[in-house]
Amino acid sequence: MYYKPTMMDANFDYESSKYFIFGAPFDGTSSFRSGSRWAPDAMRQASLNFESYNQYYNVNLNDIPIHDAGNFEIESSIENNIHDLFSAISVVVNDNKLPIMLGGEHSLSFPCIKACDKNISSKLGVIVLDAHLDLREEYSGTKYNHACVSRHIIEEITDNYVSIGVRSGSQEEWEYAEQNQIKHYTSEDVHELGISTVVKESIEYLNADMYYLSLDMDVLDPSYAPGLGTPEPFGLNSFDVKELVHRIAPDCIGFDIVEISPNYDYGETALLGTKIMREFIASHASANLLK
Repeated sequence: MYYKPTMMDANFDYESSKYFIFGAPFDGTSSFRSGSRWAPDAMRQASLNFESYNQYYNVNLNDIPIHDAGNFEIESSIENNIHDLFSAISVVVNDNKLPIMLGGEHSLSFPCIKACDKNISSKLGVIVLDAHLDLREEYSGTKYNHACVSRHIIEEITDNYVSIGVRSGSQEEWEYAEQNQIKHYTSEDVHELGISTVVKESIEYLNADMYYLSLDMDVLDPSYAPGLGTPEPFGLNSFDVKELVHRIAPDCIGFDIVEISPNYDYGETALLGTKIMREFIASHASANLLK
């Protein structure tokens, strides 16, 4: 099921772990720049750059029960990948582990969110950081295209959903969001309100017991993250994303980082995505495992 390169500081076996990292190297529905299939291993390579000690939380990632399962064996069919990932991640969630997916494209967040929602009794809130609305019903003849992921999360899993950082979508998508009262904050909203207010309002709106956090790296301005499949100017800065991750991570049941395309930069985006992932783990562990 998996083939196995390893993330730095992922020192635990499956049985003794809490954090289950896996790569999903699929970009079969990418619509502008493909290449996110190379991101999981680029992030593993980037992890070699970082110290194990996190000063902010006073924790050492070497001591946190992290397991890197390697990369999921991907098929050419998006439908088969969705089915197989849902089955695999359902087992992980049932085993009381927190799945962390390294994409790959955003379409594969759908089965991970579905697995989390179906295998917990608590109320789930979904927070998606994304430059794009992703509210199309289908795109390029494919229902589960990466450009449709939020539409299918809302319609097929849960409408307890907030999108943050959006600034791009078709006219029909913006109309759909308004007509269906889809809760979203544009990047202009974040700039004007401040990320602390946006996070506070999102938590109050969702009123959830647990969260799934999906980070499409194109939520960031391309000046921070140039190596993307669909870059969009006027995005969030890295400190905004870090603050949101610090606030939300302690109550998360799942997390993913998607849409890094390493061939379009010199490693900056993989470095930033990897650092954010490590901040997520440190924040969650500090609140839940290391009290």
